[in-house]
This record gives sequence, C-alpha cells and structure tokens, in this order.
Amino acid sequence: MATQMTDGHRRFLQVLMSHGIMEGSVARTLHRDCCEIHKVYYAHDKLDDFINVVNIHLQPFFMQIRKGMSEDDGRTYYALVNLAETEITKMASDYTENELELFRKTMDVIIVSENGFASSTNILNLADQLKTKKMKKKEAEQVLQNLVQDKWLSERDGEYTLHTRCIMEMEQYILSNYQDLVRKCNICHSLAIQSQVCETCGIGMHLPCAGKYFKAQTEPHCPHCNEFWPHEIPEINRPDSQLPSSAPRERRGTSSSGTRRR
Repeated sequence: MATQMTDGHRRFLQVLMSHGIMEGSVARTLHRDCCEIHKVYYAHDKLDDFINVVNIHLQPFFMQIRKGMSEDDGRTYYALVNLAETEITKMASDYTENELELFRKTMDVIIVSENGFASSTNILNLADQLKTKKMKKKEAEQVLQNLVQDKWLSERDGEYTLHTRCIMEMEQYILSNYQDLVRKCNICHSLAIQSQVCETCGIGMHLPCAGKYFKAQTEPHCPHCNEFWPHEIPEINRPDSQLPSSAPRERRGTSSSGTRRR
C-alpha cells in the first residue's frame, strides 16, 4: 500500500480537523472529492486504507484518525483524536477547572446509571456541589450547551449521554477509571455506555449490535451463555452507506451530528 501523503490526504485531514468528528457517509464523500480534485487514485472501498496513510504521517504528532460507532444508531464515525493526552485534561484549554469538574461529575452519573443517561435536573444539582467553585444554574446550563456543541455530550429530551466523539477520544481513560462499572460490547469489543446486558452471565451489547445480532432469531439467546435474551430487540436503522450525503464545507466550526445496561 502506498504511504505517500498527497494533497488529497492533506485536504481530507484539514476538513476533518475543522469538524473534529464526521459521519461515515460524509467521510466517504469527502474521500471521493479529495481524490478527484487532486487527481489521487480513488476506490470507493479504500477509505480506511486512505486514512491509514494519513495516520502514518500523524504519528510524530501523537494524533490519529479513529473509526468508531454511534451507540444510538450504529452509524460509523471518524474522529481526529489526541493520543498524547489520555485524560480529561486534554479539555483544559477550552474549559475552566470547575467546568471540568462538572463534566467529570456528569460522566460519573452517566456511567453509573442504568441506561447510560443523566437527566438535566441531576446534572444541574451537581453545580452546587463542586469543590473547585460552585456554579449557578444558568452557568451550568451554559456549560452543558458548550459540552454538547463541542461534542463531549449528546442531549435528547433533557437527558445527556456521552457523545460518540467523547467515547472515541476517552475510551482508555473511561476503561481505566471506571473499570468496575463499564464493559466492552461482546460483539464489536468497543466500550459500551448504552447497552443491553445478559442477566445470567453479564455480557453486554450495544443496542445497534444487539439489533444486528438478533435480527434473524425468533427466540434470541445470549451469544455467550445461550440463555434467553429478555430485552426488547432494538430496531436497526439503515446503514450509513445507504444515506444520502454531501461533502462538508471547508470552514472553521463544528457540525451536528427501552434501554438497559446492567
């Protein structure tokens, strides 16, 4: 495989850097456009090989483009992550000390919860319990908005969970600091925050992974212990390869992007 970094690779990296994280179908469209613009060899099924070339040249800078999956719908995402800093301190340049403490406490609540979510009410109550500096409700609400905008948290109907970007960047930090509370998906072997868990043997599966695994089974059974799977089987959305997409603009800024766990 060729390892030469071309202008096509550089353009791809530049656009991804401006977004931080990119949905799979958008990344594939960007891959095609970068290759066409700069006359680089293009094959629609070679995006990961294309990214591997970029990653080779990112190694000296302790950066890497990682491939991950949304826990909500199973779609593939690509994110540029910093390997030099593996803890929440990587956010220090964007957030104050008490804002980081609020994020840590929010992460605590999300991870120990039954469904991988924390309510806005519970999070706002934490603002008055900070050791660094207590925060007013309006200040805490603004911090939550910023965390969502920067893709560290996702919000749905007043409930917050870890964004796909956060899980991809902080997987090792979470596994190290919450090792007795979190597990990896038995199917894809990635960190699972939102998951279904076997009540017999304790293995877990992401909701999209469970949906795909049990799709053809009339009576679902645990892939590990073969006991009956008691949870409602999640519906599978269309894979991102079937979704229409257009390449993102090259600009500074950000882009938007019955559960049981234990």
